[in-house]
Amino acid sequence: MSRTSDTPPGLSEFEVDALHSVELGLEWLRRAHGNLIEFHHATGHAMDHLADAEPVLRACGYDDLADHLRADLLPRGAVDERWTYDLLETFEDGLLADVTAYERQARDAIADGSSHVAERHQEREWRRRARNDE
Repeated sequence: MSRTSDTPPGLSEFEVDALHSVELGLEWLRRAHGNLIEFHHATGHAMDHLADAEPVLRACGYDDLADHLRADLLPRGAVDERWTYDLLETFEDGLLADVTAYERQARDAIADGSSHVAERHQEREWRRRARNDE
């Protein structure tokens, strides 16, 4: 029962707070994932520009610079010889997948699968207050 419009009755403030913290943790990891995708793309664009420089350097007579670029820099990984796609896949298949599963497990255990219970409570409260001010 994910994404229901109702939150299970009887949740304590501590349960709501704990679940909210777990959900926020996952949301921040999703942001990190987006940043990692951006890093992957930016690194790829940088390497494309460097690859474009190789034949131009060679045409200008800078064979040593072109050779160094081709042999040492272009095939090199971004972090410990790992290319950015590998870092991205490791993050997706590792921590992100594990925390996503954990967040689902926490929602199932605490709130019968409901998500955003803290926000739903806030939404109801703010709407109740708005109706009372009319």
